[in-house]
Amino acid sequence: MSLSPYVPIVGLFALAALFALFSVAIAPFVGPRRYNRAKLDAYECGIEPTPQPIGGGRFPVKFYLTAMLFIVFDIEIIFLYPWAVSFNQLGVFGFIEMILFIGTVFVAYAYVWRRGGLDWD
Repeated sequence: MSLSPYVPIVGLFALAALFALFSVAIAPFVGPRRYNRAKLDAYECGIEPTPQPIGGGRFPVKFYLTAMLFIVFDIEIIFLYPWAVSFNQLGVFGFIEMILFIGTVFVAYAYVWRRGGLDWD
């Protein structure tokens, strides 16, 4: 077994790691250093920070439905890409399986839509 096909992948990972390390290491030297009280405070989306969450600490269900929708479609994309790459080898069986998978994802999407997860009044 030859490892030569994996050399470009390992090189890409090494290049990505070097870029990340370089970016983190050089940021304190090239970034601005004009700090003030507003920049050092915690950012709360324009709302003054409070010690207790507003409303007793409960989040609306829409936040969880949106997170669920993101996860469902993220997983769908992860499975769609390899399927599209090997579509010719899978044949009719792969096509039927993907139709069933997309139907299942559509059921989750319809559930979120019905529950009002897409309405941001």
